[in-house]
Amino acid sequence: MSAGHEQAEQALRDAFYRDPYARYALARRAEGLTWVPEVDAWLVAREGDVREVLRRAEDFSSANALLPDVPLSEAALGVLPRGFGPRPTVVSSDGAAHLRYRAPLNRGLSSGRIAALMPYAREQARELVDAFAGDAFAGDALVGDALAADGSAELVEAYARRLPGLVIGRLIGLDPADVPSAVHGGYRAEELFFRPLSPPEQAAAAEDVVALQHVLDGYVRDRRAHPREDLCSDLVAALAPGDGELTLEQRHEIVANLQNLLIAGFLTTSALISTALLHLLGDREQWLLLCSDPTLIGAAVEECARFDTAIQGFRRVTTRPVTLGGTKLPAGATVLVAYASANRDERRYAQADRFDIRRPADRRHLAFGHGPHNCPGSRLARAQLHLTLELFSQALPGLRLDPRRPPPSMRPTLIHRSPETLHVTW
Repeated sequence: MSAGHEQAEQALRDAFYRDPYARYALARRAEGLTWVPEVDAWLVAREGDVREVLRRAEDFSSANALLPDVPLSEAALGVLPRGFGPRPTVVSSDGAAHLRYRAPLNRGLSSGRIAALMPYAREQARELVDAFAGDAFAGDALVGDALAADGSAELVEAYARRLPGLVIGRLIGLDPADVPSAVHGGYRAEELFFRPLSPPEQAAAAEDVVALQHVLDGYVRDRRAHPREDLCSDLVAALAPGDGELTLEQRHEIVANLQNLLIAGFLTTSALISTALLHLLGDREQWLLLCSDPTLIGAAVEECARFDTAIQGFRRVTTRPVTLGGTKLPAGATVLVAYASANRDERRYAQADRFDIRRPADRRHLAFGHGPHNCPGSRLARAQLHLTLELFSQALPGLRLDPRRPPPSMRPTLIHRSPETLHVTW
């Protein structure tokens, strides 16, 4: 394939990734499933079909859920073996293996654990807001009118990328000093596997991924010797029962699952927070309504998650010949299960394409999946968005998108959909 043809294909893929909703709508109205060449998969777009796939894990395997979107160069492949190799995780496994990986996450992300973590999350959120809006925000109250502060900030970097990393780092048991580098390594992993980079750029990203894996391996070995009340210790105990020295294979498996937990824990929530603020601040009526009526925050959390879903979808592969939505699929067929399309299904939601926080709160949307693979961290993600909306609406009611900047553009990805930047003023 020529370089020009590859660039053209990448441009088409990026356009679809940045705004897939028109294609989703066409696919929901089409007979059967729609083949989407940009993702080399059959698009599962209707809510009923999405739920069916997610319920039938024995027919639609998750083994390909996290396959890279881009081929790795020889330069990157020369670096990655210095780290810890890929192993199945809770996202990419089925049956008994999935239950084994899922069990410690269910315990570690229980409602009790989340409740105990939220005071720390709230404290960190307030410190982050104070760092960029100190003139407008002071402790529990506004200093005069927030509009008078005349400040500005870029919220993706100043807040949305920081809070979830601090929170999941605390839950896992990371030293706060290690959190920034861990977050950096997580974003670099996403870039390496899901964004087109030159061979030197891929090699540099792979170096950062390997560095993250070695940091996590240090925690794994430490928790084997000195268990604590944290999720890292829970994973070690669940995946390698006993107290003997960990084998190299056990370390590979635990590091893979710890890395998956870390990245999912902050990337998904960061995307959820960024996109929620984008839509709320982009609709002045909705934002002022939220500021004037805090009882709407719960409904706003669900509407933000439904309307523009952070995880747009995951791939699945058929394990046998099946018929789905009227389309016959052979064994080995790839489908893209579009949660975000299901959340805009007109058969399920009145005015599904309208963002409206007055919509009655309904947690039955598919933003956090469904069935065996529903997101175990959904409580934590919701809690962080809830405290964010509460804090921002109370402390900075004058917040608005910065009119001096171009409209925010979405990152070209279906894995963690969010604006690339979010410049605001008050």
